[in-house]
Amino acid sequence: MTNAEVQQIAKQTMTFIKSEIKVGMSLPELRQIAEIKMLALGATSFWYWDIGAFVFSGEETTLSVSGKHYQTANKIIKENDIITVDLSPQVGNVWGDYARTIIIENGLVVNDINKISNTEWKNGLLMEDKLHSELVSFAKPETTFEQLYFHINEFIKANGYINLDFLGNLGHSIVINKDDRIYIEKGNKTTFESVKYFTFEPHIAINGSKYGFKKENIYCFDGNRLIEI
Repeated sequence: MTNAEVQQIAKQTMTFIKSEIKVGMSLPELRQIAEIKMLALGATSFWYWDIGAFVFSGEETTLSVSGKHYQTANKIIKENDIITVDLSPQVGNVWGDYARTIIIENGLVVNDINKISNTEWKNGLLMEDKLHSELVSFAKPETTFEQLYFHINEFIKANGYINLDFLGNLGHSIVINKDDRIYIEKGNKTTFESVKYFTFEPHIAINGSKYGFKKENIYCFDGNRLIEI
């Protein structure tokens, strides 16, 4: 199975759990639903510390923790809530890696960003889209991980947001062993043409806010053109 096919498992799972999320459901229940669905779609394991779905809600959406220390909080989904789900399916040695922040208003998932009533939540998701557009505009095969790190972090700051990632990075290469990943971080002079696939996953918030936003895709270069798989 290819990375694109495993990524489809994650994308299909995200669509599925959006249809299953209900007010009163616990975050461990939501995680279980996501992991069972990925396995049903063909995933054989979960590459990141054997956790298939990292789930946060409310004020915990600003948390950035290593999978080594992650525990799903026993919180209940509210009628108006913000939930981040980060999926890590694996088939053999092939990964998917996909995250979205989901908004619930009046008990229903709001799929159209422009229909979100909470201004901060709407603007946060629009900013995530803007960051991914900026990635596609800026990154070239010869761009280094460090150059993208500085450019995007300046872009985040210029737009009134902060980077919440506990290591300050913005993504990583897709490899066979998770310990071999290299990161979009300061000091990494590797060019993007040197890796086959990489994630872009800015985790952001307005400074001082209790809500965070995340959107993660896997990208690769097709010639000089950066594409999402």
